[in-house]
Amino acid sequence: MAVYANISIDQGSDFSSTVTVEGSDGLVYALTGHTARGQIRKTYSSSTSIPFVTVINNPEAGKILISLTSTVTAAMKAGRYVYDIEIVQTGTGKVTRVVEGQIEVNPRVTRT
Repeated sequence: MAVYANISIDQGSDFSSTVTVEGSDGLVYALTGHTARGQIRKTYSSSTSIPFVTVINNPEAGKILISLTSTVTAAMKAGRYVYDIEIVQTGTGKVTRVVEGQIEVNPRVTRT
């Protein structure tokens, strides 16, 4: 079910994006009874991670809002990272990766 999508984030800026989860049939996958989680790592084998804030804000439409604060993105070094977003079915604990890809953090010039 996972799709591949690259993301661009501006260092020091707030970031948010909405992910729409679809089943293998191409139809929207209802997320009622699910939670979402996601992490960013410098490489797949990195021991440290940066968690996304994830909110299923429209479960019937399969919508997950992912976000990072400007404080979090300011602490990230410019460059490439990898990420994924998973859904977890409440009750059974079944985990499904729904999106994965690379993140490019663009360096900033203006600092406080």
